[in-house]
Amino acid sequence: MSNVHELKFLKEKIEQLKEDGVYRQLPVLEGANEAEIMLNGKKAINLSSNNYLGFANHPKLKQAGIEAIEKYGVGSGSVRTIVGNMDIHEELEVVLAEFKREEAVMVYQSGFNCNAGTIQAITGRGDLIISDELNHASIIDGVRLSKADRAVYKHCDMKHLEEILKEKRENYNTVLIITDGVFSMDGDIAPLPKIVELAEKYNALTYVDDAHGSGVLGESGRGTVDHFGLHGRVDFCIGTLSKAIGVVGGYVAGSNTMKEWLSHRGRPILFSTSLPPASVASITAAVKLLMSSTEYTDKLWDNAKYFKEKMSKLGYDIGKSETPITPIMIGEEAKTMKFSKTLLENGVFASGIVFPTVGKGTGRVRCMVTAGHTKEQLDRAVEVFKTVGKEMGLI
Repeated sequence: MSNVHELKFLKEKIEQLKEDGVYRQLPVLEGANEAEIMLNGKKAINLSSNNYLGFANHPKLKQAGIEAIEKYGVGSGSVRTIVGNMDIHEELEVVLAEFKREEAVMVYQSGFNCNAGTIQAITGRGDLIISDELNHASIIDGVRLSKADRAVYKHCDMKHLEEILKEKRENYNTVLIITDGVFSMDGDIAPLPKIVELAEKYNALTYVDDAHGSGVLGESGRGTVDHFGLHGRVDFCIGTLSKAIGVVGGYVAGSNTMKEWLSHRGRPILFSTSLPPASVASITAAVKLLMSSTEYTDKLWDNAKYFKEKMSKLGYDIGKSETPITPIMIGEEAKTMKFSKTLLENGVFASGIVFPTVGKGTGRVRCMVTAGHTKEQLDRAVEVFKTVGKEMGLI
């Protein structure tokens, strides 16, 4: 019998990962995602979580989830277009629209789903998508699912974006410009006012994936659009419910027309079971918390500035981040992964990010500071960075 089932071609690729020094096993978290965690049986200060506001284990969110399970059960049992659209799904979308200061919101099961489901639903043959070269993988996959033509502009390069618009605009029906709001690997913010200005000048639509701006930028974390005061001028604003909000899911905020169309053509809405009741109730509780106070976002930014200053003083290159995402630029892949591994051995978990997530030779350890950290925890982390950095000759 043939040994085709051995998947030899994949085994060879796995061996190559090992040779390149980028092979890894999934870390195992024991307990809740907090500022200090048990990871692979070792206590560590957690600098790798997207739990920006410390909501993932917040008592009010947990209570809301427990109550929803008691009333609605553990699953919705269907897609939204059949019988999986519960009153709590409807309530969540109303609350989110109010929070985002937009007409309407359509909720998806994940942020990835959101891009995969929305881009192909709003573009087609005869249209053009223009995308920033550093946009998230889910945008790239979403664009691939569309039948529209595509063009890529250099990262945040408005001159290049305008050149593409000038050259190609008249050949297409709809033109959609897509950008991340905050770029997750470098922590820089898209020049949204200029993008919107160019979009309006050339009669194009704008689409912002605000996964890392949601709960971080703008008033009480309303996002990049709010940060720049561009309400009503960005056509599709994508947010996540799994990072700062602390649960799971994604959404598009925009017009009633957008929502009406996506309820007929957003494939994850039509073909995937809706979010479970506990998640929906916890998300609603989180958004209401943000609407009632700026304390969580204030603490996040205070911690982020504190940590960045200390890391810069040590002599680390923290790139061009303008947000709590703090990359420690290392460069070479194997050295990056060794740095991350040594940090964990010393009680700090900061994930190594290497090719293909970032370009070859631009490896970095990405630190995610949250509102949940105490100054004492951040000080301890900085001490570890100092010791390990000196041992490895990085500072």
